[in-house]
Amino acid sequence: MKAIRRFSVRPVLPTRIAALGDLAMNLRWSWHPPLRDLFESIDPGRWTAVGADPVAMLSATPVEELDRLAADDAFVARVEDARQGLERYLGEDRWYQQWAGEQGDQGAPAAIAYFSPEFGIAAALPQYSGGLGILAGDHLKAASDIGVPIVGVGLFYKTGYFRQSFNRDGWQQEDYPVLDPDGLPLSLLREEDGTPCAVVVKLPGGRELRAQVWRAQVGRVPLLLLDSDVPGNDEAARAVTERLYGGGGEQRLQQEMLLGVGGVRALRLWSRLSGAPTPDVYHSNEGHAGFLAIERISELVTGAGLSFDEALEAVRGATVFTTHTPVPAGIDRFERRLIEIYFGGDLAPAGVPVDRLLALGAETYEGGDSAMFNMAVLGLRIAQRANGVSKLHGVVSRDMFDGLFPGFDADEVPITSITNGVHGPTWVDRKVYELADRHTDDVTVDTTVLDSEASWKAMAELPRDEVWATKRELREQLVKEARARVRASWVERGASTAELGWTDEILDPDVLTIGFARRVPTYKRLTLMLRDPARLKKLLLDPERPIQIVIAGKSHPADETGKQLIQQMIKFTDDPEVRHRIAFLPNYDIAMAQHLYPGCDVWLNNPLRPFEASGTSGMKAALNGALNLSILDGWWDEWFDGNNGWAIPTADGVEDPDRRDDIEANALYDLIENQVAPRFYDLDDDKLPQNWLAMVMHTVSTLGPKVRASRMVREYTERLYVPAARAGWALKGDDFAGARDLAAYATRVRASWPKVSVDHIESSGLGDSPEIGETLHVGAYVSLDGLDPADVEVQVAHGRTNHRGDDLHDVTTLSLEHTESYEHGRHQFSGDLVLKTSGAFGYTVRVLPKHPGLAAPASLGLVATA
Repeated sequence: MKAIRRFSVRPVLPTRIAALGDLAMNLRWSWHPPLRDLFESIDPGRWTAVGADPVAMLSATPVEELDRLAADDAFVARVEDARQGLERYLGEDRWYQQWAGEQGDQGAPAAIAYFSPEFGIAAALPQYSGGLGILAGDHLKAASDIGVPIVGVGLFYKTGYFRQSFNRDGWQQEDYPVLDPDGLPLSLLREEDGTPCAVVVKLPGGRELRAQVWRAQVGRVPLLLLDSDVPGNDEAARAVTERLYGGGGEQRLQQEMLLGVGGVRALRLWSRLSGAPTPDVYHSNEGHAGFLAIERISELVTGAGLSFDEALEAVRGATVFTTHTPVPAGIDRFERRLIEIYFGGDLAPAGVPVDRLLALGAETYEGGDSAMFNMAVLGLRIAQRANGVSKLHGVVSRDMFDGLFPGFDADEVPITSITNGVHGPTWVDRKVYELADRHTDDVTVDTTVLDSEASWKAMAELPRDEVWATKRELREQLVKEARARVRASWVERGASTAELGWTDEILDPDVLTIGFARRVPTYKRLTLMLRDPARLKKLLLDPERPIQIVIAGKSHPADETGKQLIQQMIKFTDDPEVRHRIAFLPNYDIAMAQHLYPGCDVWLNNPLRPFEASGTSGMKAALNGALNLSILDGWWDEWFDGNNGWAIPTADGVEDPDRRDDIEANALYDLIENQVAPRFYDLDDDKLPQNWLAMVMHTVSTLGPKVRASRMVREYTERLYVPAARAGWALKGDDFAGARDLAAYATRVRASWPKVSVDHIESSGLGDSPEIGETLHVGAYVSLDGLDPADVEVQVAHGRTNHRGDDLHDVTTLSLEHTESYEHGRHQFSGDLVLKTSGAFGYTVRVLPKHPGLAAPASLGLVATA
C-alpha cells in the first residue's frame, strides 16, 4: 500500500553530540573532507547508502547508536574539534575582510545579493540542471572561502530538474522524485512567533502567489530559496516552483516574477529577522532574475519619493548583470501581452507604469520583435555593469547586443568579461590533495588549502611516478563507478542480471580515458565523434594504443532533437564490439562528476564555435591532471598555450554544417590517433610516459591559479561589486540627490540629442608626408541645442584604416577641450593629437554624453558623429 502523505522526522541528538546537527546543516561539509570523514565514521556502509548526505545519515542512524556515539569520548572529541573548526571558519577574517579594511573612506559593500534560477551546491540539494547552476554554486562556495559577504537568492524546486534513465531503445526517460525539504539541509525562515515567513506576489484574476523561504547555509553564505508549495496557494500556484525550467511560458514568467520580485522581498525578510545588512549590490546571474529591478524601483518610488526615472538610475548604479548566453535562442522572451496582463492595470507595481516596464525589455533594434519582451535586454537596461563569462564570450555578447547601442562599435558596448572559475575544494579529488600533502608545505588534506597560486605552481615539482600512480588510481575509481552505473542502467532498461556479466569487464584502468559530459543541445555536438563510426571503432579497439570514452549528458525534456542525439550515442555504445571501450552513464550530476573529472586523462569538448559561453568541466578535469582536447571556444580560447592540451581546428567560414562537422571530426580523429594516444603510450624504461606527464604537470601548475573560482569572485568583487556599490552610494547620497541629478541630466540630454551635431572639423599641423611624432591639431565646431559644454565629451576617435574602405580599426580616443562658444548653441572644441603609429591612418570626431554617474560612454546609447 502507498502512503497518502510522507514527511521526514529529524532525530533528537544527545547533548554531547548535538553539534552534529549544526555540522550537517552547513553545506561546508560538501567541500571539507574532515567533516565528511566524521559522518562516514558513524557507519561507512550506511554513509554510502544515503548518498554521503549528513542529514540523511543522522536520520538513518538508530537512536541507540546515537546514544552509543554520545558515550564514546573519542568520537565526542572529534565532534567538538569539528564544531570549533567550523566556528573558526565562519568567524575569522579572510581575504575580503583584509582587502575591505584597506579601502579606507571609499568603503566596500557590506552585503551583495546574488540571484540565480538554480544553484548546484551538492548532490544532497539537487536544485540545478547544468552549468549555470554549478557555476552559481561554485560562486557561493568561493565567496564563503574568501569572505565576500554574499547572500544567494533562488527558488526551491519540489522535484528539482529530473532524473535521467533510458528505455530499451536508448530513449531518454525523465523521472521527477519529490524532494522533502525537511529531509534536506534547509531551515525555514520563521517569524518570532514561529509561523513560517511568507512573501506574496499578486497574479491576474485576483490570485496570489505565496512562497515560504528556506535557508541553506553554504559555509558563511546564506542561500534563500523561495517555495510556492504552501497552504493558501491554489493548485497552479503551488506548482510554480515544482520543476526547474518546467511548464510553459506563463509558468516560466511566474517563476521569474517570484525569483526577482519575491526574491527582493525575501531579502527584506532576511534582513529584518537576522539583522543582516540590506545589500549594497544586486547581481542578476542571467536574465531570469531581471524583475528584481522592478521591485526595487517600486520600493524607491513609494519609500523615498523618487520618480520612476530617478529610481531607475538609483537601481541601475548598484546592479550587476551577467549573461551566459552566446545565442539569442537561449534567452527567455515573453509575449508583450503577457507582461501587460501580469504587470498592468491593478497589478502594476506602485510607481512602475507598465509602458515604462515594457520599454525596459523591448527589442528596439534591427531584427528585434516589437511583440516580445526580452529578459536579457531587461538585464542590460537595469544594470550599469554587465559581463560575459569568458573573453571570447565578451566579444560575442558585445556583438549580439550592439543593437542596443546604435552608433557605437561593438567593442564599445558596455559588456566586459570575467572568465568563469571552479571551486577547487569541491572538484579536486581527495587523492590529488593527499599527493600534494605528501610533498608540499602549504597543502593539507584537513584544510585543503590548494587554492593559492603558489600551491598550484608547486604541483609542477611533484614526483612523476607518484603522479602517474595517482592517475591510475583515479581511473580505477572511475571504472568501478562506471561499471556500477552501466549495470544499473541496463537493469532499468529491462535486462536481466543473467545477461549483464559483460558489465563487470567494461573499461580498463590502464587505457587512455577520454571524458565527454555536457548538456545536449545541438551546438555542443555530442555525436561529432560518430561522424565516422568505423574510424572511431578503430581508435577504440587499437591493439597497441586503445582509447576508451566515458560519456554523460542530459537533454531538456522538451528537446526531441537532443534526445535523438543521445539515442544515437546509446545505440553505438550498446554495440557488443565496442561496449567494453565506450560507456554512456545516465543521470549526469554532481556525484557522478566528482568521479568522472578525476578519472579522465583527456577532456573532450567540441561545440560549434563560438557558441560555448565559457564551459567549466574542462577546468575541473584539468585540476585533476587531465589534458583538454577542445575546440578553441569559451575559456579554452584564452588559456590554451600549446602545452596544456590540444586545440581541435575549426572550419570557420564553412557554411555547410555537414561539411563543417566532417572536417572538424576528421581533425579530432587525427589528433587522437597521431598525437594524443602516441604520447600517452610512449613509456620510458621506468614505464612512465614522460612527455605526457610533462604536459600534465605544466597544465596543473599553470591553469590551477587561473581557473579557480576564488580568482573569479575576486574579479567580480574588485571590478564589478565594489564599483557598483560605490556608484549606488553616490547616487543615493543625501536624499538620492545623485540619482535625481542623473535622471534630470539623462532627460535633458535625450531631449536635445536629435539636434546635437558635429558641424565642421578643421585640422592643421601636418606636412605633406606625415611622420611619427608629428602633431595634428584638430578643431571641431559642434551644435549642442542648449546643452552645456560640460554635459558632453567631444572626442577624436582615431586608428588604422585599410585599403578597402574608411572603417577605423584599433581605435583610441582623445578628448578635446572646450575653447569657445558662439550663438545658437554652437561651440568649438580643440586638441592636439601626436601621431604614434605608421601606416594608413584615419580619424573622426564624435560627441558623447558626459556625467560622473555614467559607468561607460555608451551607457545612454547616445552618440553624434561627424
